[in-house]
Amino acid sequence: MTVIQAILIAIVEGITEFLPVSSTGHMIIAQSILGVQSTDFVKAFTVNIQFGAILSVIVLYWKRFFQTWDFYFRLFVACLPLIIAFLLEKQIDNMLESVMVVAVALLLGGILLIFVDSWFDRPENENTQLTYKKALIIGFFQIISVIPGVSRSAATIVGGMSQKLSRKAAAEFSFFLAVPTMFAASSLKLIENYKLITTENINLLLIGNVVSFIVAMVAIKSFIAFLTKYGFRWFGYYRIAVGLAIIILLLAGKSLTIL
Repeated sequence: MTVIQAILIAIVEGITEFLPVSSTGHMIIAQSILGVQSTDFVKAFTVNIQFGAILSVIVLYWKRFFQTWDFYFRLFVACLPLIIAFLLEKQIDNMLESVMVVAVALLLGGILLIFVDSWFDRPENENTQLTYKKALIIGFFQIISVIPGVSRSAATIVGGMSQKLSRKAAAEFSFFLAVPTMFAASSLKLIENYKLITTENINLLLIGNVVSFIVAMVAIKSFIAFLTKYGFRWFGYYRIAVGLAIIILLLAGKSLTIL
């Protein structure tokens, strides 16, 4: 992986991490387009640069993130279902090499997002309390996102709306939940692959995290404004278009598999 490739993949991560379009799916597509070989380090890189993205949440929401202990307990409860994801790590790694899995997940998720606003329509100014039970249910929604192309953000926001949270409140809790979730995933992946961290690779990781941090800062602000005003429908159309385009290319014999 070159520095330019690392920067481009990090830009994709920063833009898509908190949007309901699947950052992992888009990074897999970006890898395929850029011709990046799917080595153990590249897999670790795509997970680890999420650390830069979660720092943007802490910076943007630092006054609200550092709250009462009750707030952290809710995050802890929402993270409990992640144990299932850790048990499925091998299967997840295998799916990370399949562009078709990403395409199908993008398509199906897009269809869902077109209707989700009408299913869970809540006033944006309504203040619904987030109980421990609701936090746990949102955590189970998050497990669905282990499938590349599903989108952690989409799964948790839809989960929050299903628990009577407004779009904005659900999106913000999704951001907060991303911090412990992605920190744990990034740290574990880095520990598992510490032997692969050479001087060159460290530089790529640093560059990737800095780029994803900066880009994610802009993406979060833009996303909240867009989501509050327009809802999920346009994200659904985008996912369907991308998913169908990839499926058509694959069926036409175009090689988009990860090297």
